[in-house]
Amino acid sequence: MIERDGWGGAALNRDQPSALVIAGGGATKMEAAVLAAGGRLAASASWNEVAERLRTPGPLSVLAVDCVGTDDTVLALALPHILAVAHAHDTRIIVAFEQAQIDIVVANLFGPDVDLLCAPSQLDLVAALSLTLLRAGSHVLQEASRDADTSRLQRLNDEIARIAETLARLSREDATPPTREAPSDRKREAAAVSTDDPLPAVTAREVRAAIRARRLRDQYFESGLFEDPAWDILLDLFAAELERAQVSVSSLCIAAAVAPTTALRWIAKMTEAGLLIRHPDPFDRRRAFMGLSPTALEGMRRYSGAVKRAGLRIA
Repeated sequence: MIERDGWGGAALNRDQPSALVIAGGGATKMEAAVLAAGGRLAASASWNEVAERLRTPGPLSVLAVDCVGTDDTVLALALPHILAVAHAHDTRIIVAFEQAQIDIVVANLFGPDVDLLCAPSQLDLVAALSLTLLRAGSHVLQEASRDADTSRLQRLNDEIARIAETLARLSREDATPPTREAPSDRKREAAAVSTDDPLPAVTAREVRAAIRARRLRDQYFESGLFEDPAWDILLDLFAAELERAQVSVSSLCIAAAVAPTTALRWIAKMTEAGLLIRHPDPFDRRRAFMGLSPTALEGMRRYSGAVKRAGLRIA
């Protein structure tokens, strides 16, 4: 029999990082993932016990939340409370949910301390919990796996930073004239197309055409070969801005053309980098919209205008 602590959780090793599991009737899947990841199960709480369990949460490394099968009304009430407690106690959240629950989860649980897992396998749960528990002092992953995950996250951060820097540069007017005379071929090009002329406007139809062309590649080449979620996200939101349309998180995940969990990771990182802005729906707590930040929008306008002025198509 497993020894239990005062919460009713496993207490085999008090030095292990601990997790509070919040789930419906099928809490055993998340509990098993916590234990497989090397963590200590502090407690398990059903959704109607959330308020009571979180009143005095004690020291926790992670809140492991399983939304699968839970009613939207229950989630809309409980998730903001979970987020507030996590922020107050500097606790990370790992949340598992179904694809149909993307909007309500992201509307209420979002930020750098939230790991969003859409339709995760048991292996996905264990991997996510392992990484979080490692940060809290657990050593359940082999060094090779940890290095590989760290490397992938670093590449993701580097790519987001590069895109943010590029768009910020495009959004600024360069008022300083070059100190060195341009080569003759550049002079001729400048004479033909003056950079002082206003950039031509780009229509939503032109942006949508570029998106359709990008998706057509997937019909003729191996799946995943042309994955570029950050650019697909920017294009979709730019087209929506031109159309004066709102884009839900679930819709943006589809536009990213990658697995939902991967898309959500990109959306979160791009939001942290200042490229995207999240707008909760003031009339419906079950939904949030995403949009371009002013810097990203101006960068997209200038990029697409420059492409059109050069006689090229958005790619």
